[in-house]
Amino acid sequence: MSMSEMTTPATRPLFPAITPELIVTVLLAGVAADLAWEVWARAITPLWVGGPLEPAGLVQSVFGLKSRFLAEVIHGVVGVVFYPLGFLFIARPLQRLILPNLPLFLTGLGFGVGLWIFALYVMAHLFAGLPAFLGFIPLTWASLVGHLIFGTVVAFVTTTLRKA
Repeated sequence: MSMSEMTTPATRPLFPAITPELIVTVLLAGVAADLAWEVWARAITPLWVGGPLEPAGLVQSVFGLKSRFLAEVIHGVVGVVFYPLGFLFIARPLQRLILPNLPLFLTGLGFGVGLWIFALYVMAHLFAGLPAFLGFIPLTWASLVGHLIFGTVVAFVTTTLRKA
């Protein structure tokens, strides 16, 4: 059986068809989630921890970039394009296979936790050499909330647009 033929118990294809509509859905979900992330990271987080979340700084550390602008662009493209694709082609299919009755809200939160682990353990710790989860400082928890917001927005936008 090919990947495109795999189905869930409801006989709905496990993976979405790659269509122009899917590309629009990915981009709209990514922009909405990224905007929500930016409001959290730059407007609300400083009130909590005294400064904003700086994912571009992490990108600079991981890739040894001097250009802050390029790091912001990389983080933006990842958030707008690749993370929504990860939700649609990895997180959502896994959830539908393993826990098909899991509420979408919890799927989005789980996706957000996965992104947070990827950012603060894989990228920050394993690649950039920073302490795992930044040593669980207040910024760590602000990052978790931001990723939960991001994951939830991606889940709801992609699911809503795909049903429309």
